[in-house]
Amino acid sequence: MDPVPAHISNSAGALTWVKPTYTIDQDPELDVLLIPGGPGSRVAYNNTRIIDYVKRTYPKLKYITSTCTGAQILAKAGILKGKKATTAKFAWAEMVASGPGVNWQPCARWVVDGNIWTSSGVAAGIDMAHAFVTEVFKNETLADRAANILEVEIHKDPHWDPFCKVGLSAIVLDSD
Repeated sequence: MDPVPAHISNSAGALTWVKPTYTIDQDPELDVLLIPGGPGSRVAYNNTRIIDYVKRTYPKLKYITSTCTGAQILAKAGILKGKKATTAKFAWAEMVASGPGVNWQPCARWVVDGNIWTSSGVAAGIDMAHAFVTEVFKNETLADRAANILEVEIHKDPHWDPFCKVGLSAIVLDSD
């Protein structure tokens, strides 16, 4: 959705733009809202229109999900206050500082707290999406098909987190 343009670069450096179907001003009816991470999430974090949209839309949703640093947007919108959540370990200190009152889970591939789903990194987000489709839509066949198309091996245990030790080391180093 606008106002954050989605673009994809290929190996030749060319950009492909994805034209949004709706803008946040149109306030479409949604069941699920996914907040992605990456560099765009830092832009969105400082955009009050986006934060306000997430804040006013959340009560109307069945589910809200975030991958990687997208949790920062949920935290700023106040959605994660008092909730368990996780986020990218490479930016852990920044993410945690943006969400006081959040019960941050440093050793988790993904976390579910009610209708809020958050994943640590991008690959963990794929695992979370598989679990989401399996649990919410009761369709593991569809989730497996998507994983096969992407050619990824799905990790189904949300507590399996081989990056936890690396992430915690980075957290300790960041605090020095």
